[in-house]
Amino acid sequence: MPQIQEGSFLTLHYRMSGPDGQVIINTFEGQPATLSLGAGELSPAIEQRLIGLEEGTHTTIELAPGEAFGERQADMVQWVARKLLNQLGDPHEKYAVGDVVQFPTPDGLGSYAGSAVEIAEDGAVRFDFNHPLAGQPVSFEVKVIGVL
Repeated sequence: MPQIQEGSFLTLHYRMSGPDGQVIINTFEGQPATLSLGAGELSPAIEQRLIGLEEGTHTTIELAPGEAFGERQADMVQWVARKLLNQLGDPHEKYAVGDVVQFPTPDGLGSYAGSAVEIAEDGAVRFDFNHPLAGQPVSFEVKVIGVL
């Protein structure tokens, strides 16, 4: 049976769960995912745990708190002024706690997300730019369908 190696092209089903078993993503009920190992589509810790698995394997990988998406970093929770939000998006947008907002990277070639955690009276919004599962244990169930 083919084994997963760095650079392998994979077809797989997976289910990622955080603390208390809440499911973050689940492909088992739809189309399987296809990805290239090492392309950054999964966290490096998860990719490392996949290496060596054989085609047909169905297993669950348990990752310790912070292992999958790093530790929570206090400096990644930042206020964004309303003026900047207006420049980056719709100036009439009303933000609420829990909203996830996409921001462009400084080079304009990508984006990153922040979750609104506090709204100030002047319209500024405090965003948490940590991955939602940063500092949390993660369970990653995988069924390897194909390895190229």
